[in-house]
Amino acid sequence: MEMQYLTSDGINRLQDELHEWKLVKRPQMVMQLQTAREHGDLSENAEYHAAKEELARIDAKIHKLQAMLDSSVLMDASKVNTDQVRLLTRVRIRDEKKKTDREFTIVSVAEADPTIGRISHTSPVGQGLMGRKVGETVEIEIPAGTLNWTILEILPI
Repeated sequence: MEMQYLTSDGINRLQDELHEWKLVKRPQMVMQLQTAREHGDLSENAEYHAAKEELARIDAKIHKLQAMLDSSVLMDASKVNTDQVRLLTRVRIRDEKKKTDREFTIVSVAEADPTIGRISHTSPVGQGLMGRKVGETVEIEIPAGTLNWTILEILPI
């Protein structure tokens, strides 16, 4: 699995999520599976087969979370250089078409949440911003068209 560069908050969130899946959701599903198994002939027991499939989905989720944690590297945001856009920087841009300012935080895939302005460094927007400096104007191709942004400021998170 690709290395996941995470903040301590990101690692804590993943650990909490893994804990929830392993110690709450999986045991609940095991109980449902045992209850369904008690209902008789397994070949015709839809409840049993559904519970078995759900348990497999939960196990896959647990495996994915564990792999992400195993491949994570803790990054110290206080040591990130802000001379250019990179992981764990906030970048304030000016949309040249809309004449509005926006701010994004560049994070790893595991910490990305575009709804709150946390974009992955591997996303089209993240890739378009990575390595750029204050004052540069960038054109970023996205499915909806071309973005024309000027980088106004690069800050630590």
